Amino acid sequence: MRPPVSVPALSRRAKVVIGSIAVLLVLFTAIGTLTNVYVDYLWFDETGYTEVFWTELQTRALLFAVAGVATGGLTALAIYLAYRFRPAFRPMSLEQQNLERYRQSLEPRRTLVLSAVAGVVGLFAGFTAQGSWQTWLTFRNSVPFGDTDPQFGVDLSFFVFEYPFYRLLLSFGFAIVLLSLIGSLLTHYVFGGLRLQTPGQKLTGAAMVQLSVLLGLFVALKALAYWFDRYELVYSDRGELFSGASYTDVNALLPAKTILVFAAAFCAVAFFANVVVRNFRLPAAALVLLLLSSLVIGVAYPAIVQQFVVRPSANEREADYIERAIASTRDAYGLTEVEYTDFAEEATGDDVDTDAALAQLRADDATIPNARLLDPNVLAGTFTARQQIRNVYGFPEKLDIDRYTINGETRDYVVAVRELDSDSLSENQDTWINRHTVYTHGNGFVAAPANQVVTGAEGGEPNFTSRDLPTTGDIDVEQSRIYYGELIGNDNYSVVGAPEGGDAREFDRPEDGSDGEVNNTYDGEGGVAIGSFFRQLTFAIYYRERNFLLSGAVNDASKVLYVRDPRERVEKAAPFLEVDGDPYPAVIGGRVTWILDGYTTSDAYPYSERMELGEAAADALTGQGTSALPNEQFNYIRNSVKATVDAYTGEVVLYEWDENDPVLQAYQAAFPGTVQPKGDMSQELIDHVRYPEDLFKLQRDILTRYHVSNPSDFYSQNDRWAVPSDPTQDTQTEEAQPPYYILAARPNEEDATFQLTSALNAFRRQNLSAFISASSDPETYGQIQVLRLPGNTPFRGPQQVQQSFNTDDEVAQDLTLFNSRDSRAVFGNLLTLPIGGNGLLYVQPLYVQGTGENSFPLLRKVLVNYGGRVGYADTLSEALDLVFGAGAGATATDSDDAGTTPDTEEPTPPTTEPTPPTEPTPPPADDGSGSAPALDQAVQDLDAALQRLEDAQRNGDFAAQGQALEDLQRAAEAYEAAKGGAAAPAEPTG
Repeated sequence: MRPPVSVPALSRRAKVVIGSIAVLLVLFTAIGTLTNVYVDYLWFDETGYTEVFWTELQTRALLFAVAGVATGGLTALAIYLAYRFRPAFRPMSLEQQNLERYRQSLEPRRTLVLSAVAGVVGLFAGFTAQGSWQTWLTFRNSVPFGDTDPQFGVDLSFFVFEYPFYRLLLSFGFAIVLLSLIGSLLTHYVFGGLRLQTPGQKLTGAAMVQLSVLLGLFVALKALAYWFDRYELVYSDRGELFSGASYTDVNALLPAKTILVFAAAFCAVAFFANVVVRNFRLPAAALVLLLLSSLVIGVAYPAIVQQFVVRPSANEREADYIERAIASTRDAYGLTEVEYTDFAEEATGDDVDTDAALAQLRADDATIPNARLLDPNVLAGTFTARQQIRNVYGFPEKLDIDRYTINGETRDYVVAVRELDSDSLSENQDTWINRHTVYTHGNGFVAAPANQVVTGAEGGEPNFTSRDLPTTGDIDVEQSRIYYGELIGNDNYSVVGAPEGGDAREFDRPEDGSDGEVNNTYDGEGGVAIGSFFRQLTFAIYYRERNFLLSGAVNDASKVLYVRDPRERVEKAAPFLEVDGDPYPAVIGGRVTWILDGYTTSDAYPYSERMELGEAAADALTGQGTSALPNEQFNYIRNSVKATVDAYTGEVVLYEWDENDPVLQAYQAAFPGTVQPKGDMSQELIDHVRYPEDLFKLQRDILTRYHVSNPSDFYSQNDRWAVPSDPTQDTQTEEAQPPYYILAARPNEEDATFQLTSALNAFRRQNLSAFISASSDPETYGQIQVLRLPGNTPFRGPQQVQQSFNTDDEVAQDLTLFNSRDSRAVFGNLLTLPIGGNGLLYVQPLYVQGTGENSFPLLRKVLVNYGGRVGYADTLSEALDLVFGAGAGATATDSDDAGTTPDTEEPTPPTTEPTPPTEPTPPPADDGSGSAPALDQAVQDLDAALQRLEDAQRNGDFAAQGQALEDLQRAAEAYEAAKGGAAAPAEPTG
């Protein structure tokens, strides 16, 4: 017999050192964790959402404790029982002699080892369980859907709220039994109850009883799992083209699962009977029978039915189940009341009736006058160049579209707020004092009508009707300071506030008429007070910043503003919501307010197609000013909540928008008082809500397949649509075209509505198949209309229209000119506008931007396509004339001269002295040998204009850049006219 292994003893000093290190690690971990929790609590207390904090914390703690105690405790109990009933005497064999040294090492420490095993197992189980806190809350607060499952006859709430929790319990049951079985086997083996290599009896009676009970429990749980597997069929993907139970699932697999329930129950009884019989032959035979049954009737039989019964006539066999999938998927994605409108039969793609279209164009006073020429995805640089004011301010990469009613007229505007951009601080500004106590907020609301640009010296720029500091214009803003915004970020906290009578230290805006500045002291209700030493110490630990304790900027009246991104504030206040990736600012009651959309989702809605949330909502602009949704699986979604965040105080308010959503109702029961009734929303706020982009993108993706109602047509996929790729992106990967907000009249409607729109192509083709729009107007909010084009008509899709623009002789010539060393052409959003009932009008702005560091895009041209005819001109009015004939544009557009507005308002003063306009040199008279002298002069003018543009960009002279671009345009027109032998054209007005 070998001597037992001895554990080397540690010296007293080594024990002290190891103990001290362990205590310090635990102490630092505890302090860090408690600090994080406390700072979180302070934020929830400031925002008034402590109910969310405590409910989530208590639920997580409850699940952690229950799962941890149950898993660790029962596993430890099984191990203890295996040890308790170990044999007193063991036969002497080589196997037992080798195990003896382990027994002697474990015996003195068995309590410690058992406790460690229970603790480790319990911790893992607890951490796993606490992550399912929403599953428990929705189970506990479930409400009926009011709709019944067609297969099992139970309310859909069973699948959405209850079934996931039962599955969670079942998974923990299996884990506990398996861990107990493994622990018992190891214990019995080490202490002689299980003898693998010793002659004679392999198991003691006690070991046989315990293992039989554990195996019986495992098989009993398997019987229960088979029973729940029956309900799992509503999520089956056996149908390939559709989700939910298929013919094979219902007629082959469902009966098989029911049979396996009884087979597993019989097998469990056999194992329990072995407690008395104590012979593994009967349970072994039952287990073999169960395995064979599961293979034959659970695998082989359904496969045979699928191969030889379903596939030869799948369109007929699966018809009833496809109908279920279509109905459930439409309901899960809120598409049960879509209005389908067929395009006029006389519409024939490129061969359209121009005369009829011209008549409708002239009668239109809702769509064409509101045709948007400003692209919010392009103009961030222009807003920055003309309205940044100081380097500490900035605008987001993607601007927003909203509508305002001014003097009784509703227009859509490109809007943005002048936010604090800490990343723009210069090197000498970037100190802790400046970053966190001086530059604390942005200031100002900027808006420009989406269908206008200014003419004259500032030609091609947005017509800023709300601008400058302090904010002036036609949208009244009483509180324009922006302490909460998209550019600030959570790591850029601010310490604000000063004692009564103390000096204001926060930079607010430049002082009028001087180089000085106006400072401000924050007096809003937002922020967490840190007047006490304990609070200052807490935030010093949290941010690892000693200035909270040492700086004189931190005083008794100080507050800390943190979690300042509107989207992250809403996500924190309502962790049960997915928040749309594009918050937008609106002026409500004179205050700048961020408006956000919150979604409730589920991945357990029966028969509905599952998708990846982030992947399905992605488009060409995702990550470029809009946030991506998490890539989680889901098959049910509702825009259940509208949320607001006050840009000054940070106040978060959640409003119940979908009053019939059972998922939201369950969370309202779990978090009472968190979501306010829809009736509490002011009419002004309701007037500014938009149909959310991410939801619309998900719905249009579903409609590409589920617009078909006939099961045979759905199965054949011969009428499938596809989301077109963005034609304006110069990338190799085909990214989805974003949807666009427009103010236009929908088919069969006279008045303009603010709507979110998208074109849809035929599947794997570039031809247009449909046009989808969702209304944002309060009276018709959420109404989705699909305009279906004739399937036998080759209407041009976005990519084909863009190609027609690019290959037009005049456009191609200008693109060559614009895409030079010093400038580049930038295509704006390609808008699809239905005109009457027999044609689609495409409108696209074309911008020119210099390549210098401080350059910005200016609108130079407008492109129009109708029925294959291309119009390309300086203004929308002129482009329409080229397509429909002289006078069409003037009749169809408003009084602002086809998207331009006279430069009647004084433009924002440039930061440098503007360069005087330079007229191109008049071309010499023709000498009879053609237009060569005029061409030479035009080329010289082009070179001179390009040089002036380069100099202006190098000097950062925005006004000079605008003038140089205007000179460049005139020179280009003179060049084109000279090539045709004509005189140089007059100065354009747009």
